[in-house]
Amino acid sequence: MGEYRILGRTDLQVSAIALGTMTWGEQNSESEGHAQLDYATERGINFIDTAETYSVPPRAETQGSTERIIGTWLKQRGNRDKVILATKVSGPSDSTYLRPNGEKPALTRKQINLAIDGSLRRLQTDYVDLYQVHWPDRALPLFGASGTTWSGRGTADAENPIEETLAALWDLVKAGKIRHIGLSNETAWGTMRFLRAAEQGFGARVVSIQNAYSLLNRTFEIGLAEIAVREQVGLLAYSPLAQGFLTGKYQGGARPPGARVTLFNRGQRYEKPGAAEATDRYLALAKDLGVLPAQLAIAFVTSRPFVTSAIIGATNLGQLSTNLGSREVTITPDIEAEINRIHQIHSNPAP
Repeated sequence: MGEYRILGRTDLQVSAIALGTMTWGEQNSESEGHAQLDYATERGINFIDTAETYSVPPRAETQGSTERIIGTWLKQRGNRDKVILATKVSGPSDSTYLRPNGEKPALTRKQINLAIDGSLRRLQTDYVDLYQVHWPDRALPLFGASGTTWSGRGTADAENPIEETLAALWDLVKAGKIRHIGLSNETAWGTMRFLRAAEQGFGARVVSIQNAYSLLNRTFEIGLAEIAVREQVGLLAYSPLAQGFLTGKYQGGARPPGARVTLFNRGQRYEKPGAAEATDRYLALAKDLGVLPAQLAIAFVTSRPFVTSAIIGATNLGQLSTNLGSREVTITPDIEAEINRIHQIHSNPAP
């Protein structure tokens, strides 16, 4: 039924593959979302990841729809205690529709309290197992934005202090609304600052970090991987298939009907110079090995010692079945060596 791993320093055992949900409410209907949840949980997946911003692409008309779909499933199945549920609070943005008072989101105590209450209402539960800061409250290149290193731009006085954010989240733990705290799209510096704030008494240690990680983007290995292992802040790897590019469906510029990049033209993170050449090499390796490209890509991610869980998303049960089939693929030393040879030549083309 799959492999389970400890989440941080908690007693929670989460499946090495988590079910991502951000297409539900946009590309997927409620019934399709329920069918995916049934299919995954019947096959040993106990970890479900969502966010207050979903579905994607984010917009006022569909905001919160993914959480609502999960909520109706939980209510109908009566199985809240059987799943580990993770959601996220948004960092700073101009999306005023996220807050009932029309304010711009930010990681203040007031905003965090508004966000968790909205998520709990939509999810039809009185607690979430993991509450994650979706992105930091400071100026950084995020989600594959142009420029991959910190530039120093932005002013510290516009940031909400990490210590205050952690203290607000800790109060939610004490109130029983969340069990554990996680990060997302965070840097090595930010992760260590959260850990230091916990040591200083501002709140509990963070237990996980949800960042992009795939064959096309192994930047997590530079700095953050050591933190993940030594501090037991495991990676929840999103986009292990590089938004579908590592399946081969976009190879040669193809844009199949109904695919996310075709519908929304949001694939720029994986269309940078060198990404297509690297993708071709990994697709050729999968062909040589006689495995499906998607399964090779996900198996590589889950084989990393710093990864707690790989978050997979699908728009149909066929894709979900293929992705779960990655559990049958073993990354042998020879396969890893070949992957690393490709990586040496085509290092991180899509950070």
